[in-house]
Amino acid sequence: MNAAPSDDHEVTSPGTLAPGRTPGRAARRRAARRSTRKLAVLALAGAVVALCAALFGGQLAARGTGELRVPAAGTTTLLRTVVFAALAVQLGELAGARLAGGGARPRGWSAPAALAGAAGAAGQIAVLAQVSDIDLATAYATGDGRLLLLMANGFFAAAGCVALRRPALALLPLALVIGAEALRAHPEQYTPEIGTALTLLHLPAASLWAGGLLYTLRLMWLRRADRADALAVLGRYARMAAWTLAVLAVTGTASTLRKLPSDAILTSAYGRVLIVKGLLVAVVCALALAARRRLLRGRLDAWTPARAELAVLAGIVVVSAVLTVVPDPHWVSVRLGIR
Repeated sequence: MNAAPSDDHEVTSPGTLAPGRTPGRAARRRAARRSTRKLAVLALAGAVVALCAALFGGQLAARGTGELRVPAAGTTTLLRTVVFAALAVQLGELAGARLAGGGARPRGWSAPAALAGAAGAAGQIAVLAQVSDIDLATAYATGDGRLLLLMANGFFAAAGCVALRRPALALLPLALVIGAEALRAHPEQYTPEIGTALTLLHLPAASLWAGGLLYTLRLMWLRRADRADALAVLGRYARMAAWTLAVLAVTGTASTLRKLPSDAILTSAYGRVLIVKGLLVAVVCALALAARRRLLRGRLDAWTPARAELAVLAGIVVVSAVLTVVPDPHWVSVRLGIR
């Protein structure tokens, strides 16, 4: 979220107004500064919680299940979180630019996000080499290594498109990143093509939902002086989010039915993490409905539940990364002789 305007510091002393200012305006600016500091503290606390969830979430979910420990699960989860967040920022910014209409726009975050995504993909190659006890050259030659290299190069290409001021061209390398991730996420022997197809729909929809909301809130803050304009931006995002939610509901349900045996819901790490994700999605939907009600009433404070929605969406990104690292739940049924 953008900071308050730079002239905030023109107040000469507590209780003394700078020339030309009204008490009401000074009070609003002090409230804005307090709000910014509060949000910064909450963001830091949320980042710490997210880091702990990424590093230890998979291990905690697998406790008592009898599942084998996944090597470097915490590090892999953290790197995959970076990749998912990078995709969300970039796709959300591309969609947000179309929703913004005319007027001021916030500074772009696509280039640093793309570089972070490239680092996240490259880091996974290093982890692959370490856990497999092979050198990097050999890791690059594996199936996973080639896909990760494609993802890293795709992110670099996306950053180059932004640097050349052709951000729309970044859609092509980002599509390659999504395709490579979809192939990597479904190495199982049973119907991998179905899982890949579902991810090709699910991942961009999730990225647009989270990344689009981030850009929308930044844009609303920048244009908050014009209530009608700020609310119009949120309204355009809400219409897009409705479609992404529909895609997520269909693809998420289909993925669950094909991958999670009913007998392993509570006895596998995958099932437990999926339950947490489902609860977080329910909270997000409730917050989105609250924001929509305020939006329909023309209330600018519609961004209050929307901010909370964004925070929970960030948690869902981390949980989704954990979900891709925990063991395949089918082995629990096989071990118990149920399947």
